[in-house]
Amino acid sequence: MNGKTEKFGKITVETCDIEGLKVITPSVFGDERGYFMETYQKQDFQAAGIDVDFVQDNQSSSKKGVLRGLHFQIHYPQDKLVRVVSGEVFDVAVDLREGSETFGKWFGVVLSAENKKQFFIPKNFAHGFIVLSENAEFTYKCSDFYHANDEGGLLWSDPDIGVEWPLPDGMTKDELTISDKDKKWGGIKDYREA
Repeated sequence: MNGKTEKFGKITVETCDIEGLKVITPSVFGDERGYFMETYQKQDFQAAGIDVDFVQDNQSSSKKGVLRGLHFQIHYPQDKLVRVVSGEVFDVAVDLREGSETFGKWFGVVLSAENKKQFFIPKNFAHGFIVLSENAEFTYKCSDFYHANDEGGLLWSDPDIGVEWPLPDGMTKDELTISDKDKKWGGIKDYREA
């Protein structure tokens, strides 16, 4: 991560080389019955510098080897708080902020039901993930509503971004499941020229 780790109430927040990205680990209280954790508590998140008004929650389910992304909203960018409630994914954010020192750079983190980590991705980042487990249920909070005609994307395999996607056990790149739309996005050079 190469950043710092701080505790805010019941969450621990790690920063990384790309400003604004944060990995959040909640405090988990468990006993022989199971466990309890707060997945979102506004005051703790505000103290951690995540002062966002989330307006929509989404959930998706995907099978092993599904790769979704890299997506963003063009005119209605969204802050996202993502987590996995079942299974395991490798989650990626790519910096698209004009003037940023890390423009075009990426950061990835494993999110799983087991590690219970969450990933905060600010506005003006592209986002994607690959499913590493047999199945994964992925949920996320958004700071703006989804606008169907406002979708943008970057090619998941763009060599100029260079995301190092881990492959699920026993799979090759040719066996990944990627939508036709996600196979057709341009690269970061096309984005810069647009």
